[in-house]
Amino acid sequence: MSAAIENVRPEPDQVLVDIVDYVLNTGIDSALALDTARNCLLDTLGCGLEALSYPACTKLLGPIVPGTIVPNGAKVPGTQFQLDPVQAAFNIGAMIRWLDFNDTWLAAEWGHPSDNLGGILAVADWLSRTAVAAGRAPLVMRDVLVAMVKAHEIQGVVALENAFNRVGLDHVLLVKLASTAVVGQMLGLTRDELINAVSLVFVDGHALRTYRHAPNTGSRKSWAAGDATSRAVRLALIARTGEMGYPSALTAKTWGFYDVLFKGNAFRFQRPYGSYVMENVLFKVAFPAEFHAQTAVEAAMTLHGRLRSSGKRVADIARITIRTHEAALRIIDKKGPLANPADRDHCIQYMVAVPLIFGRLTAADYEDALAADPRIDALRAKIECVEDPQFTKDYHDPDQRSIPNGLTIVFDDGSALDEVVVEYPIGHKRRRAEGIPLLVEKFRTNLARRFPGKQQQAILDVSLDQARLEAMPVHEYVDLYVI
Repeated sequence: MSAAIENVRPEPDQVLVDIVDYVLNTGIDSALALDTARNCLLDTLGCGLEALSYPACTKLLGPIVPGTIVPNGAKVPGTQFQLDPVQAAFNIGAMIRWLDFNDTWLAAEWGHPSDNLGGILAVADWLSRTAVAAGRAPLVMRDVLVAMVKAHEIQGVVALENAFNRVGLDHVLLVKLASTAVVGQMLGLTRDELINAVSLVFVDGHALRTYRHAPNTGSRKSWAAGDATSRAVRLALIARTGEMGYPSALTAKTWGFYDVLFKGNAFRFQRPYGSYVMENVLFKVAFPAEFHAQTAVEAAMTLHGRLRSSGKRVADIARITIRTHEAALRIIDKKGPLANPADRDHCIQYMVAVPLIFGRLTAADYEDALAADPRIDALRAKIECVEDPQFTKDYHDPDQRSIPNGLTIVFDDGSALDEVVVEYPIGHKRRRAEGIPLLVEKFRTNLARRFPGKQQQAILDVSLDQARLEAMPVHEYVDLYVI
C-alpha cells in the first residue's frame, strides 16, 4: 500500500530568499567597491573590443535573424548591432569572455564575475532607450555599477564554499544565477517575482564542464558565459509575466537541485552578501591566461630575462619544475597535443613555454600559426608540475587569496637558475597601486583597436571620472562605443 505524496507547497528555500533580499534591500555605499566596479567595467568592455579582432568570435555575433533591428534595443559596443536584450546579452557576454582576459574569482568554485555585464549592460541600455522614448528618465551608469557589485557578490559568495566543478557542472551556472537576480531587480520585479525568477535558474538546464577539459577542450568555453547571462535575461523576463516559480527548487527531496546535481549536499556559506567580492576581485592585467597560471607566466617572463643574461639558450634546458597549487594541477596541467586556442590557454606548460621562448604572451600567441613552432611543444615536454601543500593552503585562505607559482630551470649541464616565486599576480588587490595604471593602459590599447582618436578620448574623458560616469545615462555611455 503506497503512501500519499506530500503536496503542501513550501516556503521558498532560504538561499533564494537571501539572494533576493540582498538585491532588493542592500545599498552599496562602498567607495572602494564602486571605484573597482568602474575599473572592472572599463577592463571588461576593453576585453570585448579586443575580441572583435577574431573572426571565431564575430561569427557568433549579431541578431539571430540577419538584418533584424530592434527599435530602442540594446546596442553592442564596438559594433553597429542593436538587438533585443536577450540576444544583446549573448553578444556582449561572448565578446568579453572570448579571450579569457576579463576578471577572475578563485575559491572552491572558479569563475569570472564580469561575465554578468553581458546581461546587466544589455538590459540597462534597453530600459534606458525605452524610457527616453516614452518620456521617462533613463537609468544612469551608477545603476550599472551597483548591479555589477551585486552580481559579483552573489557569484563570488556562493563560489567561496561550493565547488560545482566537483560534480561536473560549469561555473557559468553562477553567472546565470547572479545575472537573473540583478537583471530582475532592474526590470522591476516584485520580491515574489524575483524569488520565482531565481528559482527558475536552479530548475533550468546547466552546462557541463566538458568543454573546458581534455580531451574535449573547445571554444564553447568562450561563449558559455554569454549563453548563461542571456539565459538569465530570458528567465527574468519570463518571471516578469507573472509565471510561477518553484519554492523548493534546491531542497525538494529526489527532484531538487541538491539531490539531483549536488550529491545531496546543501550549499555552505562563509559570509553574508555585501561588497567583498568586487573589492577583492582579480584583474587579468598583463596576460590573457587562465588565472591559475598568471603568476607562473609572470615568473616565466622574469626567467626569460635571466636566461638571456646567463648566456644559456632554451635548447639547453633539461627540465622545468612548476611548484604550484592543487587547483592549477586539476585544471591546466596538460600533456599531449593541444587542439585549438581554447586548449592552449588552459595549459600551464604552454603558457610558460611561450614567454620563456619569446618574452611575451598575447592572445595571438594561442593561435595555430605560433603554436606550430616546434620549440613550444619541445619545451612543454620538459615541464613538470608539483603541488606545494602550503601554496594550496594559501590559495584557500580568505586573508591571503594568493595564487602562487614557483618556477625552477635546470640545464643539461646540471646548472640551474634560482627559483622564481610569484605569490600574488599583478591583478591582485594587494598590488592595486601597481596594477590599476596598467589596467587603464590596457583599456587605452583596446580602445585604439576599434575607434579613431577623437572617439577614444570621448570614452576616456567619461570613463576615468567616477562622478561623471556614475551620473551619465546608460544609453549615452553605450552610444560612445558605437562605430
